[in-house]
Amino acid sequence: MSLKEKLAEDLKQAMKNKDQLRKNVITMIRADVKQTEVDKRVELNDSDIIDIISKQAKQRRDALAEFEKGGRSDLMEQAQQEIDVLLTYLPEQLSEEEIVKIVGETISEIGAGSMKDMGKVMAAVLPKVKGKADGKLVNEAVKRLLQ
Repeated sequence: MSLKEKLAEDLKQAMKNKDQLRKNVITMIRADVKQTEVDKRVELNDSDIIDIISKQAKQRRDALAEFEKGGRSDLMEQAQQEIDVLLTYLPEQLSEEEIVKIVGETISEIGAGSMKDMGKVMAAVLPKVKGKADGKLVNEAVKRLLQ
């Protein structure tokens, strides 16, 4: 079953169960997918849909940080619940240790030695962890290992 089919099935199930949060999140994902398909005039595959879901999860994490700064615990809770729903459609996320290991191996492969090589390292690491790790965590790991 493709990810697009799974989203359609889960939407039906969420409506039957009257799970408003899940229904809203899935509807937003499907709307983004449809918009991208219309804009680019292509049929998206699972990898492209995972990119869209990752982007939405990142937006929610950024919003969560802003809500925390503003002391909006009601909005923080909703954003966290939306992130939890989004994560169910993403591949299992890598732990920080696994990210550091992948970054370390990539630095060795490329032969990077200083912060000047950060762009090269990031360009090589991101495809390896696509959908499995937040880019911010990867960026921090690269900075730590290159210093």
